[in-house]
Amino acid sequence: MLFSTESFVPAASFEVDYLQLKEELPKLKRESIGDVGAARGVAVFEVCMDGQDTNVTQAQLSPVVSQARRLRQVSWCVMVAVVSDDPAFLTAFADWSLNGRLLVWSTRLLVVTHLPRKDLGALLVSHWTFSMMNTLVINTETSASDKRYSMLVHLPYSPDGARVLQVASWTPTSGLRYLTPSTLFPEKYTNFYGATINVTAFTFEPYWKKSIEGNTTRYSGTDYNQLVAVAQTMNFTFRVLPSHSWIEVTDQVQIRKSFMATVIYAVIPQELERWDLTFAFDQTAGKFAMATPVITPSWLSFYYPLSGQVWIGVLACMLTVCFTLVKITRRKTWQTRHGLLSTGSVVLETVGTLLGQGLYGRLSTSQSNHILVGTWLFFGVVVGTAYRASLIASLTLPRLPPRPETVEELVKVVDRVTVRSFDGSYKKFFLNSESSAYRELGSMMVGGDVMDGLNAALKMKSAYISSPLNLQLIISRNFAKLDGTSTLYIGKEKLLQASLAWPVPHDAPYTAQIDKCLRIISQAGLYEQWKKETLEAAARGSRMKQREEIKQQGQDGTEHSQTNFRSLSIIHMQGPLLLLLVGITLGSVAFVVERLLVSEPHPAPTLGPTRLTLD
Repeated sequence: MLFSTESFVPAASFEVDYLQLKEELPKLKRESIGDVGAARGVAVFEVCMDGQDTNVTQAQLSPVVSQARRLRQVSWCVMVAVVSDDPAFLTAFADWSLNGRLLVWSTRLLVVTHLPRKDLGALLVSHWTFSMMNTLVINTETSASDKRYSMLVHLPYSPDGARVLQVASWTPTSGLRYLTPSTLFPEKYTNFYGATINVTAFTFEPYWKKSIEGNTTRYSGTDYNQLVAVAQTMNFTFRVLPSHSWIEVTDQVQIRKSFMATVIYAVIPQELERWDLTFAFDQTAGKFAMATPVITPSWLSFYYPLSGQVWIGVLACMLTVCFTLVKITRRKTWQTRHGLLSTGSVVLETVGTLLGQGLYGRLSTSQSNHILVGTWLFFGVVVGTAYRASLIASLTLPRLPPRPETVEELVKVVDRVTVRSFDGSYKKFFLNSESSAYRELGSMMVGGDVMDGLNAALKMKSAYISSPLNLQLIISRNFAKLDGTSTLYIGKEKLLQASLAWPVPHDAPYTAQIDKCLRIISQAGLYEQWKKETLEAAARGSRMKQREEIKQQGQDGTEHSQTNFRSLSIIHMQGPLLLLLVGITLGSVAFVVERLLVSEPHPAPTLGPTRLTLD
């Protein structure tokens, strides 16, 4: 209970004996102030005005409101009574109770005063504490012949609009008499009676999308659908306030210009410092998107089908066979009709058979040679078949380079990580992590737009972090191909497992009603269905857009699908071409060396025809 004791003089017949309470006030203050407890279930705080100005009054109210809030937090049922007839004091209390977060909807506020009805009405309308919170005003209206107490509440939403309603009155003769069917502390937010409320949002697909068609602004998305359902249930219309950034979206909520931000925010401690959050109607696991690794040009493309150990084994077998065949064919007793074969000819025969070429019949005809050549041919068939099959598979379906999938792998390959511009709280969250990888990730974070972040990921060592649903939608709409592949991929590891909710002002009295609607929508599966429909529509629209672009280029969808196959490129054939180039170069060098070192024999002089002349 909070008193302003400068000029308030209550009637002697009020239900609470004010004179007796004033006599016990010092005792109650001694028992209750100094700790957070309350004597006899009542904590009494007194702020003496004594003609002081507003600044002094606010300085006195600040510690009182802070201590009263601590008392409210440790109590399960609290009613705050404010007794004063000074408009300046009541204004200061309304401001400080709002800034100090003294009241929540379950806390009932009782204001006792005898201000004129006109001044009291203006006071109730102009302050959030009196107009929106669970507040009842007892206004004393005494005269020489009658003593009456009017009980007033401000209804921000009613069939007649916002108004101050007298719900009851009390007189010594008739007692308490209700003037309306409602209670003394009526529920204000079960029905908004078609009123228009302000909300904020920002484009974040698939949750919220803004499109302008002519002079008409249209909205769509999962959170927009949910807002429409809540508005229909609570009977209100909404106005989307213009916001040029994510920071402006929540700033308008923080100053209570907007009733709520109707786009998802993650429930993390850093967010709760500025606003409250509604019922968590969805879950998210923040992930990162990066450029899909591509095959880099490599002359070793023909080497990959077999492992290094297999290549060494084949080379060793070939050298062994070549050495054995040379020894066999060099013996004079086993000469062929071609004479003694040179070592180079034997090597060519051996390598040729390994590559699937036929024999030329120039090897020795001995039985040992037949056994060796037959074994070598069998070995060549097995190895050659395995190599060709693996080569075809590796050329048509190449093995992509490894790509980062975890935080530890991500921080090693990127120089920058882009997040939404409002997510400075995410940066703080990661910097305060116990994991060194997460701290390093937080140090790389910069704010930016989703399209700018994804385009930067394609051009530089960068990644973009957002919710998986948002990444899937943007990638499928802007970076997907007709065959289902994409130039971007989403990592597997979940960077942040968090619940999603809507920001509302601190201690907003309508949060419980909105939570009830969101809980029903979530439990009915509507939100998941909206997400599924949005993704399917985005994928379908992306395919239709690509087909239209193909038609504009003079091709129809059927022709494109028939010619849309994976062909071998210079990247795949670089190894064999390079090997051929090396062979031609070495052959040319050998030819030049032979021409320089081996002198050609001079041709013998030819004699002209002999002519015999007979005399």
